[in-house]
Amino acid sequence: MLEKEKLRKADVFSGAVISLFGLWIVSQAFKMPMKDSWGGVMNVWYVSPALLPLFIGIMITLLGILLCRIALKAIGFKELKNSFQWLLSRHLVGVLTSDATFRFYAVAVLFLTLVFLNLPRIDFFLDAVLFLVAFITMFYFFDDALLKRFLSLYLAVELGFILYFSLGLDSSLNALLPYGTDLLALGFLVAYCLYVWRCIRHDPAWRKKYRLALIVAIVAPFMIGPIFKYFLLVPMPKEGLVVAVLDYIWYLEFL
Repeated sequence: MLEKEKLRKADVFSGAVISLFGLWIVSQAFKMPMKDSWGGVMNVWYVSPALLPLFIGIMITLLGILLCRIALKAIGFKELKNSFQWLLSRHLVGVLTSDATFRFYAVAVLFLTLVFLNLPRIDFFLDAVLFLVAFITMFYFFDDALLKRFLSLYLAVELGFILYFSLGLDSSLNALLPYGTDLLALGFLVAYCLYVWRCIRHDPAWRKKYRLALIVAIVAPFMIGPIFKYFLLVPMPKEGLVVAVLDYIWYLEFL
């Protein structure tokens, strides 16, 4: 457990980050109309949709500043200076390259690519299976060397996807080949699974965990997803190849 002094040092930086986040919310809120005309009627400022995010952003900023102030009062500016010196020293490199930090990198990369890159562009079921397979295999074997290898492959392909989408190649491929992007993602999923199998096939305990990981990663989305899609009538974030196949089966289009 961290000592109180170390916790206060961390509060200085976390408070600064919280304050910056609050300021960002405020800046986004100011982009909303404070007053506007609807059907010839001018709305006043106190019914603006910007008021709630403005209030939240200001409160977050003030609380972040208050956290910084309390922390600085506890440790003093001298210790803050020592913290900055440590951040500029070689000790930081050791922390950034430690196994615990790599586990943080893996979690951050998986969730960021899931939410901001894959979900809006790749079929939901494919994306869910890919995420679960990657997440479970990176952490379920309890081996940091394997985690780094799996993360390197996953990150390399996701960087390729960023380039692929940013250049607009997805539109060209989908026009040439129906569900081309989903087929590309499916190829990545299969390649990732084969790579994991190649890395763990010599260990019987790992092989057993791998089979369980695949079962969970495949069964979970296909148990939960259809309930939302066909019974609750909730559209998936992106409906592509797999949803088309499920529709074909669910609505008996083959008859």
